[in-house]
Amino acid sequence: MPILLTVDARSGVPIYQQIVEQVKRSAALGVLQAGEQLPTVKQLALDLTVNPNTVARAYRDLERDGVIETSPGRGSFVRGDGTSASTRLAARDVVRRTIEGSVREAKAMGLSRSDLRGVIDATLDRWFPEEQ
Repeated sequence: MPILLTVDARSGVPIYQQIVEQVKRSAALGVLQAGEQLPTVKQLALDLTVNPNTVARAYRDLERDGVIETSPGRGSFVRGDGTSASTRLAARDVVRRTIEGSVREAKAMGLSRSDLRGVIDATLDRWFPEEQ
């Protein structure tokens, strides 16, 4: 199954980070399976109409984070070492970035720390009622 990535140069998030987060999210959700090959740097750069250095940086970050492994001459593959630890870490990283963006937005809107904590607690109670 080919991976479908999109980037938005106007989002304020660097393009390489968008690529990293989308690959991590796809791996965490099982859209990308262990051992699945990613497009080459050149091909993904062409598909997204971005500089190949941007894609190369994203792939380096993904490799550093243990999400993919690159074999010279063969390509880049979703890491398939039989553990889900790297998948959980990838999911946590994506969620952390999302929460950071939400907290930043709440602060910019003037919410206090206690207001934000109330919103977060109510949201957690809604989605995780069994852990109250």
